[in-house]
Amino acid sequence: MSKDALKFFQAFLKEMIEIGGPNFPKSISSELGAKLAKIYKGRGIYGIEHGLRLSYKAMDANPKIERLNQNTLEIKMKYPKSFCPIGGKFRNDAEHAEMIQNSICFPYTYGFLNEMDSNFKYNGTIKECILKNNRDICHYILELEEKKDSQD
Repeated sequence: MSKDALKFFQAFLKEMIEIGGPNFPKSISSELGAKLAKIYKGRGIYGIEHGLRLSYKAMDANPKIERLNQNTLEIKMKYPKSFCPIGGKFRNDAEHAEMIQNSICFPYTYGFLNEMDSNFKYNGTIKECILKNNRDICHYILELEEKKDSQD
């Protein structure tokens, strides 16, 4: 039953992108990420690393988050199978992977991060993606840039 629900969810996302264009799911994803961060903060969960770790565990990933320097995090998530909980299984279609990354993954993550800590601008670079590499790893680098005080 849950496998059918996941297939429906993935087909729904694809149709939403095709019908509404790429910005439609971006805004929804961003808002959903922010809502999760608000829930976390309401439960006393603070800090982007801790919040990210919990959110990835909820998607059945084993996350490893390493701070490479003050402004850079390396995030690796290992899943039990070569199956993306958002985009489904590998289908040798780079366009599909980029569509999911740009319309769902990044906006959701940025919405989450901006709500968890709005003192930074965030920029992610994907190194490995289940949908592109057909492995059980999602891996990205997250750059944090401190926002400048607008009153300077």
